[in-house]
Amino acid sequence: MSASAMQNEPVILRDDQDGVTYLTLNRPKAFNALSRAVLTEMERLLDEISLDRSTRVVVLSGHGAAFSAGHDMKEMAADRTETALTELFTHCSRVMVKLTRLPQPVIARIDGIAAAAGCQLVAACDMAVASDRSRFATSGIKYGLFCATPAVALRRVMPQKAALEMLFTGDFIDADEALRLGLVNRVVPSADLDHVVTDLAARILDKPYDVVALGKRAFYESAGMNLEDSYRHATEVIVQNALGADFAEGVAAFAEKRRPHWPA
Repeated sequence: MSASAMQNEPVILRDDQDGVTYLTLNRPKAFNALSRAVLTEMERLLDEISLDRSTRVVVLSGHGAAFSAGHDMKEMAADRTETALTELFTHCSRVMVKLTRLPQPVIARIDGIAAAAGCQLVAACDMAVASDRSRFATSGIKYGLFCATPAVALRRVMPQKAALEMLFTGDFIDADEALRLGLVNRVVPSADLDHVVTDLAARILDKPYDVVALGKRAFYESAGMNLEDSYRHATEVIVQNALGADFAEGVAAFAEKRRPHWPA
C-alpha cells in the first residue's frame, strides 16, 4: 500500500453486525498509538453509538500486533507545551469517561500488547477478553512519566497494591496474571479469541436494551458512594426498573413459560 493510501485509511474501523458494533484501532505500524486523530475519531464514534439503539454491544480491538501501545510519543514530543499536553490528556480522559457512560456494554478484545494508555483503555472497558499472548503494562514510568491518568482506571478494576506495582515498575504482566488481578475476564488461545468474544456479546444481545443501560449506569454511579448511599441509590434504581415495561414482560414470560419479547 502506498504512503498516500495509508494516510487515507481510517484510524478506526467500524463494522456493525447483528447488534454488535466492532471498533478496530487501525494504526498497526504505530502499534495503534492513541494519537489526537484516534481520540477525536473515537469520541465521535462513541457519541454516535450512544444514540444508536441498534447497537447493543460494542467490541473494541486493535489491528495488528498490539491492542494499543498508549499515547503517540512522537506526537507528544513534537509539542510539549502545557496547553498541548493539557488538551491531550483531558481529551483522552474524556474518551475514557464516555466508554463508561455509553449505554451499551463495551468488550475489549486484546491480542497483543496493551501498554500505558492502551492498558487504561482495557481497564476503562466494561469487560475484556485477552489472548494468551497478550501482555499489559503501565510503562510510562520507564520514560519518566508516571501513568497518572491510566491509574484512575486501573485502581477501579485491580487491587491497589497490584496496580501500584504496575505503575511504579512499568513492567509487563502476562495475560494469566491480568486475569488473576481482575484486569480481564477471560484468557484464551488466539485462535479462539473471536469465538469467545462473539459468545460473550451474544449472551448480552438477548437482554433488554433499557435494562442493560440502566444497570450499567447504576453500577458506575454507585462506585463512589458509601454503603448506605449505595443501597439507597440501588433501591431507587431497582424499584423504577421493576415498575417498567421490561420487567412486566419478563414476569409474564416467566408465568407463561415462554421467552420474553422485550419492548422496543
